[in-house]
Amino acid sequence: MALRAVHISLLLSLVSGTVADTPPPCKPIEQIYSGGKELCENMWNGAFKYEAEETKGYTMWFFDKQNPNNDVARSLGKLGAGADHDVCHLDYYHKDVPGPEPESFTECHPWKESSCCAHGTVETAQKLKEGYGSEYHWDRCGPLSPECERFFVQEACFYECDPNAGLYRKFHEAIYDARCDAYSAQYDKAHADKEGCDHNGWQMSNMPIKASYCDAWWTACRKDLFCAADGGDYFSCANIYKAIDLAAADAKLLAENKQLKKRLDEDDEGDEFGGMGIPIIAILAAAALLACGASAFLITREKSGKPVFGKLLDGQQPPGSGGAVIGNQS
Repeated sequence: MALRAVHISLLLSLVSGTVADTPPPCKPIEQIYSGGKELCENMWNGAFKYEAEETKGYTMWFFDKQNPNNDVARSLGKLGAGADHDVCHLDYYHKDVPGPEPESFTECHPWKESSCCAHGTVETAQKLKEGYGSEYHWDRCGPLSPECERFFVQEACFYECDPNAGLYRKFHEAIYDARCDAYSAQYDKAHADKEGCDHNGWQMSNMPIKASYCDAWWTACRKDLFCAADGGDYFSCANIYKAIDLAAADAKLLAENKQLKKRLDEDDEGDEFGGMGIPIIAILAAAALLACGASAFLITREKSGKPVFGKLLDGQQPPGSGGAVIGNQS
């Protein structure tokens, strides 16, 4: 019985090592961002910039048969005159080459004829919201109004589906080094440490978005609550939520094992595990150590701005490496 208590104490000490972070504040969007410019530029940490000259800005949603963003890319010299996209430059859930999707492709329908996202990635608004883990749910401060949530869905469709988004990849092909990319199979930690490099294939930077679109987003969402941490930076908020979620999972494990300890302490007459009590507890302790180690690793990655993103629903595996609707994290 004494040896069993030692194993239980070890288990509880391992599980109780995680401390929950304080939830970030929630405020109305109009109190976080002073207008559409701040919303587009601050929420996504530099992935987008507010473009007052509308002809030089992209839109995150359209109803034309042809994608108007292609003409904007041509006018800015990002796409050759008369040329079409033949590559999807962003990694993670993106296809290698843009192409058509089936008739059932309705959630992100503007890109049906030429899309960098597969139907399974953007099948529903719920799937878009849940694709990268609960820390990236845009309604962590409570349900959004339908008119506000629609803009978050549109932005998610735009990032996943529009081939032009890849033209603003932060680490574009000319400078990208897979040895510096922790998400790549070619990652070389020794090389990355020596060169001080930290690359990825999913991050965007300074893509000009029409001012009218940013302003409309702010107007639709101004009364809705959103995370206000770090000036409303979506990724800083996600880092905090990830730590909270991991701590909650550890707390649940702690509570379950306290119940187990209580049951074993009550078993003074014999071993209710049929002689296997001590080995089982040892296994549980080892499992708890691994779980807490994984939690600590994930929290460290999240807080350092290098999140380990969740997989899509239904066990889908990403075709490349990357992250959520990504901002300019460094």
